[in-house]
Amino acid sequence: MSDSDKPHEEFISDKAKSSNTTLPDAEKVTTLDTIHNDEAIKVLANYTGDETWTEEEEKKLLRRIDWRLMPILCVTYGLQYYDKAMYSQAALFGIEEELGLTVGNRYSFAASILYLGFIVGTYPAMTLAQRFPIERVASIIITLWGICLILTPVCSNYKGLYAQRFFLGMLESGISPMFMLIVGGWYKKNEQAMRMGIWYSCTGYVSIFSPLINYGLGHITGSLSPWKYMYLVAGAVTIIWGIILVWLLPSDPVSASGFNERQRYIAVARLRVNNSGVRNTHYKNSQVVELLCDLKFWLIFLVAFLSMIANGPISTFTPIIIDSFGFTTFNTLLLVMPQGFLAGSYQLIAPYLAYRYSERGVRAWIVFTGQMITTLAAILLVTLPINATGGLLFACYILPAVGGGYAVLMGLQIANIAGYTKRSIASSGLYIGYCLGNFTGPLVYKDKAAPRYVSGFITVVVTSFIAGIIVLCYRWVCVRDNRKRDESGTLEGYENAYQDDLTDKTNPQFRYIL
Repeated sequence: MSDSDKPHEEFISDKAKSSNTTLPDAEKVTTLDTIHNDEAIKVLANYTGDETWTEEEEKKLLRRIDWRLMPILCVTYGLQYYDKAMYSQAALFGIEEELGLTVGNRYSFAASILYLGFIVGTYPAMTLAQRFPIERVASIIITLWGICLILTPVCSNYKGLYAQRFFLGMLESGISPMFMLIVGGWYKKNEQAMRMGIWYSCTGYVSIFSPLINYGLGHITGSLSPWKYMYLVAGAVTIIWGIILVWLLPSDPVSASGFNERQRYIAVARLRVNNSGVRNTHYKNSQVVELLCDLKFWLIFLVAFLSMIANGPISTFTPIIIDSFGFTTFNTLLLVMPQGFLAGSYQLIAPYLAYRYSERGVRAWIVFTGQMITTLAAILLVTLPINATGGLLFACYILPAVGGGYAVLMGLQIANIAGYTKRSIASSGLYIGYCLGNFTGPLVYKDKAAPRYVSGFITVVVTSFIAGIIVLCYRWVCVRDNRKRDESGTLEGYENAYQDDLTDKTNPQFRYIL
């Protein structure tokens, strides 16, 4: 349905307000316009109870939302990263030799091509997620990627693996941007970064357990090669989870089951402070054009691209690098586990700090700090001698600090975009930057440079440092735009919070978080 379609439903509703919260008054709405307004308007219009609530009542509801959403997002994202990280661990159990990946840069390209599939699949997945219920789209996508994963043992050479990993990436592509959209539709701006960090931290924490699981699966004796059992088990678990997800995942407070009328009303009304609505199923081309002309979007995109080049050694080469220190296969997998724990901790601590000190405008500085720690790690991996095992392991363990910054970056992006179409495409755009970085990362690590990969880590030093500088530029642009709006005489307000035609650029009451 286009922007020009006519509104077709009308209602009368008093203004929604809260006496004991920070929610400001809203203007009386006289027309329910499902084209130009957010679908949350329906909830506000149909509610006939008390329109005020206490802070304690909101906190209780927030805890309920957390328990409904976070475990599901965590399990799903943990499975996705488990599937992705399995490739580097399968390399210790013969996949390179059996599929001919030891020639040239075939191993690196097989790692990279997954993210090429991500780039191709992200935009279509997000378009489907806007037009149809997110939980159904996510369920179908996850089930299909499980089927693709379980078929990995069918590959008999590197060409077959290239094709399999491309389609696997294409199917997995929509999960992260969809999760960003879900968090943006359930939580206030100051709550979003922490929730992003909770599910994103599973990329690290799953690496604590996956080496042990894969080590056990890799030692199954049977008619198949050891690495094939790893993929068969992971694929079966993913298929089962994808099927049951359609009943588990609440997509947004407008349509989620398990909430009574009052809880749903509070869940929707409290989000007025975001100035970005909850959900609108009508695709608006004008918002896509605005996004593509928005400098802030491209700055965030560049940060995601440059920072994720460092993820090449983190997700693909860490087991190989540690193995080159002379450890046994089992000890190598054990030594990968601390990196997973620290990576997950970075991805929790950084968003927590963004949440705890949200009023001080620290988010961009937290992202910058993560970039600088990763830059330091890459410098150590280039300059330390090969016999400095302790120092090199330390550098491997702090290298994933970039992940903590990226968790905050996702929250920063979603909080600073208004207009549902613009927000959904911005989420997929950020993820395309993430995928381009992950696609490029493994390719700068040439086989002939093993085990030190000096040129690859020099690339990480440069790109991580530049990404840190760009995020400070993004902060400066947001400060400048906020100052211009303050000077124009229009104060921050929320009368247009559910007016989906107004975006962050066209709503003068919108203010960017820092």
